This record gives sequence, C-alpha cells and structure tokens, in this order.
Amino acid sequence: MNTTTKTNDSITLSIDGMSCGHCVQAVTKALSAVPGVQVRSVAVGSATIETTDASAAEKAALALEEAGYPARVTVGAPLTALKTSGGCCGGAGEASAAAKLGVRPTGGCCG
Repeated sequence: MNTTTKTNDSITLSIDGMSCGHCVQAVTKALSAVPGVQVRSVAVGSATIETTDASAAEKAALALEEAGYPARVTVGAPLTALKTSGGCCGGAGEASAAAKLGVRPTGGCCG
C-alpha cells in the first residue's frame, strides 16, 4: 500500500506596525481567517503559522496587509515583502492619510 502524507511547513512572518495586545489579537484574527493556515503563535512583531499549501503563506501576508500590518517571511517559504504604512488602530489607509497631513491617527487602543 502506498500512502502519501503531506507535512505542514512552519513559516515565520515578520510583521511591522504591531505594538500591543490589540495588535496581536488583530493579527491572530486576520491569520485565522485564511484558509489552509494554522496559527501556531503570534507575538508583537512576528507570527508562526503552519500550512501545507505554499500559496497560503502569500494569502496570509496579503490578509495582514489588508489589516494594516505589512509582513514578510523570515523563515520558511519565500515570500515577497509587503511594504506600506499601517499598524495598530487605524490600518494602512488611515495611517497613510494622516501621514500626508502630518498628524498621527487617533482612536483605538493606541490613539
């Protein structure tokens, strides 16, 4: 009998814009919503996920980008770094708009 078992790849993401527990919760929620991704741990500045699908790592990084947390793979499958402003309590859009005006976004746990 021939059986094939596909193993999970552990991938560590470096995540910009995280500064508090709220950020950890937001990143965990964003990663948990990505099909094919199992969240192993999330801490300020990084997350470790497991997946059997290489494209899921890219989808995880894109989900973080949409949540306002630019991410790049530091260990595991190759992934292009995603660069934008963003982070806690406001996301990329609000942070970018505020930067153009020379003000800090307000609101949320860090505003």
